[in-house]
Amino acid sequence: MSELVWILIEALIKAVVILTMILLAAATLVYFERRISAFIQNRYGPNRVGPFGLLQPFADVFKLFLKEDLVPKVADKRFHRLAPIISLGVTLAVYSVIPLSNYVNIDTGDTVRKVYFGIAPNVNIGFLFVLAMTSVGVYGITLAGWSSNNKYSLLGGLRSSAQMISYELSMGLSVIGVLLVSNYFTTSQNGNWTNTLSLNTIVMNQSGWKWNILLQPLGFIIFLVSAFAETNRAPFDLPEAEPELVGGFNTEYSGMKFGMFFLAEYGNMATSAALITLLFLGGWQLPFPSHWLGLAEGSVWLALAQFASFLLKIILLAIFFIWVRWSIPRFRYDQLMNLGWKIMLPLSLLNIVLTGIILLII
Repeated sequence: MSELVWILIEALIKAVVILTMILLAAATLVYFERRISAFIQNRYGPNRVGPFGLLQPFADVFKLFLKEDLVPKVADKRFHRLAPIISLGVTLAVYSVIPLSNYVNIDTGDTVRKVYFGIAPNVNIGFLFVLAMTSVGVYGITLAGWSSNNKYSLLGGLRSSAQMISYELSMGLSVIGVLLVSNYFTTSQNGNWTNTLSLNTIVMNQSGWKWNILLQPLGFIIFLVSAFAETNRAPFDLPEAEPELVGGFNTEYSGMKFGMFFLAEYGNMATSAALITLLFLGGWQLPFPSHWLGLAEGSVWLALAQFASFLLKIILLAIFFIWVRWSIPRFRYDQLMNLGWKIMLPLSLLNIVLTGIILLII
């Protein structure tokens, strides 16, 4: 087969597998959310549909499919339909540049190909693509609030936009320190400057316990808090604060349109956990040298072990997200904005300056 055919087949297979994984991950996170919240509140949680209630998320999806799709008479129907598609589409698109493990050597007969667990994990502008997609995500929420022609929905959409823009700035600045550190290691290894915006390159530079959580602790804390705000999770769930805004931007949504917003929220939580893992927790790097397993670089079994390591870190972070939601009350809106602009933003700028000074000295 020609090189182009191999690339197309490989990309198609990866896209189908990753899409299936995201949908299953969202269902799993919904189950974890219910069971963990029930444990924290000393109640049972789902325990009827399937063993231990494992089939409850799938029953919920089936229920949403059967629910009537209600659209307000005075709503802008085009944008009302488009809003949940944007929110969910952005969530799915981000995974196109996320590396799930290192490469696998596959013998095609003519040559040995390096196949990565990911659609395009080595793209040169991988991290910029992630920032761009998360920026577009705010349009889905804003359009949902505006197109519903409902004052409560509009207020929810506007508050969500202000929140996401405020914390997105701190999130982007907090990662500049990671890029500086990654560039330092890449330059010291190769002797010349190499692009470090590839997420796979950032992961490779964290080998041997050079995890960025140890080198960039302030950047990690800023990024973690910003991730909570970006995903509209408690204690930053003001856009969906039911006592104040009825239901926030999704007040006028029902059926599977509401389900798409719901799916996008849990997909964003998994995305945030994946990005935190890639940028600060070593990504798919094992917590010990890979040669301890006796597996050669490029083998399928080593790649599976790396994928398992990556998945375990994401699961632990997702459980942390859920734990925080059910343990900490939400902020007032003025507290949320003060934290974003008066504390997070100056600290992220300070982190850049300190990182630059330290790298210049060493």
